[in-house]
Amino acid sequence: MSEVDEPIAGPAGVQFEEQQGVGRPDGLARLWTPHRLAYVQGPKSGDEQAEEPVCPFCRVSAAPAAEDQENLVVARGDRVFALLNLYPYNPGHLMVLPYRHVADYTELTLEETAELAAFTRRAMTVIRSVSAPHGFNIGMNQGSAAGAGIAAHLHQHLVPRWGGDANFMPVIGHTKVMPQLLGQTRAMIADAWDLL
Repeated sequence: MSEVDEPIAGPAGVQFEEQQGVGRPDGLARLWTPHRLAYVQGPKSGDEQAEEPVCPFCRVSAAPAAEDQENLVVARGDRVFALLNLYPYNPGHLMVLPYRHVADYTELTLEETAELAAFTRRAMTVIRSVSAPHGFNIGMNQGSAAGAGIAAHLHQHLVPRWGGDANFMPVIGHTKVMPQLLGQTRAMIADAWDLL
């Protein structure tokens, strides 16, 4: 076996062979996600080519309720709403956010803060009733440096957790297995929202 033909150790000891004559493997596994290209290439806040800054949360919050299913909106309140994360960490990963375009938690009014808390409690109750998670991660990333993907519009994440949900697939295979489509998850949570 020549040096080029020898397997190379990749992440977590995975062995990579020569890549179909394309050259020496680089040791990285690849998960192809062409559906994200529209998100990557789409207009961004502050994009010089966009006529005005684009905030996907503002677009969804201003959309008519008839588009809630398409926009993955779970529930709407007077000051806040809840929608599923388009790129969830776990099934049922949703976000609670104000309609108002504010970046920082301290910018919320007392009424917005109270409704955000009430929606978070409601989401926990509903998700427990429909999918019985063992726990939750709840939090906000305030600012780009803290990891906020859309830092200009405050949003609180609620991620259901189950024992073993960080099993070998994400740890070794660097792949998250999602057992349910987003539309099905949205329908299940939205249908139960007003029943409990």
